Amino acid sequence: MTEVPAQALAIARKLQQQVLQPLRQTFVGKDEVIDVLGVCLVASEHAFVLGPPGTAKSAIVNELARRLDGEVFSYLLTRFTEPSELFGPFDLRKLREGELITNTAGMLPEAGLVFLDELLNANSAILNSLLTVLNERVFRRGRETRRLPLLMVVGASNHLPEDEALGALFDRFLMRVVCDNVPAERLGEVLHAGWRLEAGAAETAAGLPVDEVRVLHRALAHVHLEPVHEDLVVLVHRLRRAGVRVSDRRAVKLQRLVAASALLCGRGTAERSDLWVFRHIWDTEEQREVLASIVADLIGKSADHAMAHPAARSADRPDPEALARDLDGLGAEVARLGDDEVQRARWRDRLRGLAGRCEWVAGADERQFLQKRVEALWAQVPVADA
Repeated sequence: MTEVPAQALAIARKLQQQVLQPLRQTFVGKDEVIDVLGVCLVASEHAFVLGPPGTAKSAIVNELARRLDGEVFSYLLTRFTEPSELFGPFDLRKLREGELITNTAGMLPEAGLVFLDELLNANSAILNSLLTVLNERVFRRGRETRRLPLLMVVGASNHLPEDEALGALFDRFLMRVVCDNVPAERLGEVLHAGWRLEAGAAETAAGLPVDEVRVLHRALAHVHLEPVHEDLVVLVHRLRRAGVRVSDRRAVKLQRLVAASALLCGRGTAERSDLWVFRHIWDTEEQREVLASIVADLIGKSADHAMAHPAARSADRPDPEALARDLDGLGAEVARLGDDEVQRARWRDRLRGLAGRCEWVAGADERQFLQKRVEALWAQVPVADA
């Protein structure tokens, strides 16, 4: 395998210095979101941002777009959004000539970066078109078929999918990240940074040409993954045993993110710390702590390496005190379950989820205490139900 071109490493440094670092300085407490968007941009993969309104999801993506010199498309989806609102109307001049051609000027098919807010409001009328865009980077409408210049789609929502059709859409976003309100102690920083952003909103940022981002896409194939090949195999096996869904297709695609992390650190060779990206493949919020613990165990001290990605050092293990409170809450519900099998099944599912998280508590004493509490709760369930 040939080495990563020096040009690509230089562009990766420019991306860090001109785009990602300024974003981290502008948006206080949003490093995790920015790290995920950065690595997805380099890997040309899609990212999903989960969070309540007012947590700067769209502001971060819009500022990222402003620092890239290319076409951007942003839209808020509703249950009534029609395909023409995303892809453009039919060209009336061509329609008079009997041709069904879409006028895509300024619409999604011409954009390099796409932001779809409230993604999970997508209806059946646009669902198949969106899936084709995400899967194949192709726009199809009638006899029309055109390749898209798409770098990345960022989807955002304040909830996770609840039905199978939207689950298929959600599955196309390889990385997921939570964007929540910052801790109370950092609110002052947020106010200062937000005021600076408002004051400088009209300023033109130095744009990184999208053609340079595409150079990084081509350079991924030259990143040496051999040093982490065995670690990747071990990690996928561990995640599957822990109940985290990692298909073979998904595992293969995640290698692009590992390579992208290495490029962003100025390296042409992946190292164990680049496996931090696996923390962001959760399907449910309950899986986040389990993923963080498993990945942190494998990364170990390699996260302290000077050339490691900063995100490799930010994993959190489950909070034993929070788990203890949740288990106490389940214990208080036992007497109210009665003979309602539906309620009993839900109770058991919640206990199984908590039991899985208890296994990844860092302290041996805390872990053992919590596991005994779980066993005691299971003992309160009749054998016929267990």
